[in-house]
Amino acid sequence: MTNTVGRWRLLVGSAAVTVAGFGGPTGIPAASGDPLMPTPPNPYGPAAQPAAQPAAVPVTPPYPAVPRPAAPAPTLPGPAVLPGSAVPAAAPNALVPATSGTLRDYFAAKNVQLEPQQAAGFTALNITLPMPAGWTHVPDPNVPDAFAVIADRRGGSLYTPNAQVVVYRLVGQFDPREAITHGFVDSQQLMAWQTTNASLAEFNGFPSSVIEGTYRDADMTLNTSRRHVIVPTDDAAYLVSLTVTTGAGRAVGNAPAIDAIVNGFRVDRPGVSHLPNTPHGTAAPVPAQPRAGTAG
Repeated sequence: MTNTVGRWRLLVGSAAVTVAGFGGPTGIPAASGDPLMPTPPNPYGPAAQPAAQPAAVPVTPPYPAVPRPAAPAPTLPGPAVLPGSAVPAAAPNALVPATSGTLRDYFAAKNVQLEPQQAAGFTALNITLPMPAGWTHVPDPNVPDAFAVIADRRGGSLYTPNAQVVVYRLVGQFDPREAITHGFVDSQQLMAWQTTNASLAEFNGFPSSVIEGTYRDADMTLNTSRRHVIVPTDDAAYLVSLTVTTGAGRAVGNAPAIDAIVNGFRVDRPGVSHLPNTPHGTAAPVPAQPRAGTAG
């Protein structure tokens, strides 16, 4: 697939769509006849805007330089290494997850503005989200600041499996590596949250957090995966968040589709060629669906 510079890609069909949610996992109303799901409190819903900052304030560099181990002097022989033994590599600086304060709390404390972006006309990043067979792109007013939402509305389960992407432009000074340590907190605040997997490893070279687990929504147990990615640019930075949620009772049946979405999700700067890792074949680019408003 040709990667067009500055173009937001929406991948559809048996291969993929471009994008879906930063807010808390919410129920997607099924087609007429499907029940409407209750929506849990959303820690990323509309909040009071912090003090405005100049749009051109530079972002603190996200990646502190990690010193390379000094090469041994040519005149000094190195220590002998037994056959089959390995020289331990220097461990990178590990990030420690924050125990309090969501990403929104962190940005508010740093006076960083969060400007929601919309899919129509968005050119700052290339965002790719595989859309499994049977899933469709749907509007969902239950997702604050939704960039895109896809869902599987074919099943008869009480909870409609869905994936959401939300994109914010971050205006202000902050350390992306410090900020991303707060990426777990919003999920950990959900009712009866139980973590099954979590990582602060970089995502395609960008600071990122991913956490997976279960929580309670009324009388339902839901499985969810949340990834936050902070992408620095010349004049600002962007926070891209993917949330994929399904009912725990249908987790096995929905696993192939959920895995395709989670593993095929990509975020790149324009001009960077990256082949989506999707098991559903080669994606075909299609125009983004029109939405009201313009991207920042």
